[in-house]
Parts: sequence; structure tokens; C-alpha cells
Amino acid sequence: MRGILFALAGGAFITLQGVSNARISEDIGAWQAAALTQFTGVVAALLILLLVRDSNWQGLKRVKPLYLTGGTFGAVVVFGNITAIQQIGVTITVAALLIAQLGLTFLIEGNGWLGVAKQKMRLPQLIGIGMMIAGVAILKF
Repeated sequence: MRGILFALAGGAFITLQGVSNARISEDIGAWQAAALTQFTGVVAALLILLLVRDSNWQGLKRVKPLYLTGGTFGAVVVFGNITAIQQIGVTITVAALLIAQLGLTFLIEGNGWLGVAKQKMRLPQLIGIGMMIAGVAILKF
């Protein structure tokens, strides 16, 4: 249950962040807004880390270098969301974002990439993503 709550909170905050960043970028530019967002995110994460005192810095040595680049994807995520929200609106952006996430997740899990356990995608999952795509088409028109 906690996982679902965290996922719902994460989804809500992605939307709030996207809208906020789109507004910030109107004043300072998209990449500037992305940089500002990444910076404030680092500050917030460090403050929370200090408050909860749940750190394992020694574990950093065991992380594969490839995975250390994961945080850099955030800049592209923020820029992409900012640009999409300005061009197609919040609803279509979030819907398309979810489809892209699910599509890539299917590829990752189906092929066992990035150390994820390989899972076979079945017809219900494919129908589900097809319905999401149809939903976006309906929202768009």
C-alpha cells in the first residue's frame, strides 16, 4: 500500500513540477528552469537526507558508473516537460509521458535490461497501453 501512495504522490508532484517549471521558463528560459529545478532538488534531497539521517555513503563505491549518470536524465526530463507543456498543454503532456514510461518499461522488463528481472509482456499489458494511446488520441481531439 505504501508503494502505491508513494507512486501517487510522485505522479502528483511530477505534474506540479512540470506546471511550475513551465511558468518559470517563461521568465528565464527552459534550460535555465531545468538547471534551477535540478539545483533546488539537490538542496531539498540533501536537507531531507540530513533530517532522516538515513545515509549509506560507503555504498556509493558499489554503484556501477553507468547508474551514476541516472541523475543527468533529470535535466532532459525537466526540459522535455517544460517544452511539451508549453506546446501541447499539461493533460496531453502527462498522458504522453505515462505512455513513454510504460513503453520503455515494457522494453526494459521484456529484455531484462539494466539488471531488471526479465518479464514476459502479455496481451493484457499490450491492450492496456493501446487503450492509453487511444485515450490520448481522444483527449487531443
